[in-house]
Amino acid sequence: MFEGYDFDGFFKDLSKQKILIIGDVMIDSYLWGDVKRVSPEAPVPIVSGIMEESRLGGAANVALNVKSMGAVPILCSVIGGDERGSIFLDLLEEQNLTDVGITVDDYRVTTQKTRIISGFKHLLRVDEEMDSLLPKLVQDRFIEIILNLMDSGGIDSIIIQDYDKGVISPSIIGKISRKANKLKIPLMVDPKFKNFNKYKNITLFKPNFKELKKGLKFELNKSDIDEIIVAAQEFRKKQNLELFMVTLSSNGILVLEEGAHHHLPIIERDVTDVSGAGDTVISLCSICYNAGMTAAQIAAVANLAGGQVCEKSGVIPVNREQLLEECKELLVNKMNDKN
Repeated sequence: MFEGYDFDGFFKDLSKQKILIIGDVMIDSYLWGDVKRVSPEAPVPIVSGIMEESRLGGAANVALNVKSMGAVPILCSVIGGDERGSIFLDLLEEQNLTDVGITVDDYRVTTQKTRIISGFKHLLRVDEEMDSLLPKLVQDRFIEIILNLMDSGGIDSIIIQDYDKGVISPSIIGKISRKANKLKIPLMVDPKFKNFNKYKNITLFKPNFKELKKGLKFELNKSDIDEIIVAAQEFRKKQNLELFMVTLSSNGILVLEEGAHHHLPIIERDVTDVSGAGDTVISLCSICYNAGMTAAQIAAVANLAGGQVCEKSGVIPVNREQLLEECKELLVNKMNDKN
């Protein structure tokens, strides 16, 4: 699959890519502490020695993954005119990410997910959010910004990262996909549940297994790959999707194209936290597609990257240097050894 492939050259050229990322953003907040006893008030652990940390999450984590790989991300989303919105903008600035695509709605709440963690054990998550659709005036202003960025030129691909928090609507999906097709810009989608069937004429569509089952309204067995292939191919044709990728956790990753499919097993790792792995996978799919990789090659690199971030605690972007070494070792050397 990768015999003779120049991964050094591929990684070196990524700075030439510019990727537009559209979707729900959030703050991933962490409270790290120790558990030494159980509360006398209720059978729950007491967490002490708290250390707080805030990170960019959701579509903003996709932007971080794109940036970590050396490409140029432009993030488009809507945040609230609240204190958390200000924190989000500060986090963007700390990461040297532009806010040119960020719209502020004074009546909206900025999403925050707070995770309480002791050691490597995830004890509790508290979500503060508003998931209603954007008001028409805000939506119109937001889509105008996106379309202007698309018209400005130089966009190599677009990622829609849909977390069902209200930023992505059927109207926005339709306008973006029509414009992308007109401008011949590849469009990648990481869907959730509400808009699953609204995506048509897409370059690459990447649900996880849970999203696939709920989106298709069909009971599937994760270990029955043949059954998944049949259902996914039918949906791919119906929605006019060039590539359809399904992440299957311990059962690997599956990508389908016209007349073919490729099922890749997972790379064995010490999994600590799966949070944010989907963000990493869609980021690498976009980057690899822009570089002209085949469907199977895209799935292989994305599979490696998604597994890498699962070894770390919390939502973090891919490590470019580690991924380069793994690509050369696991996708070139070991595959050549097998041949």
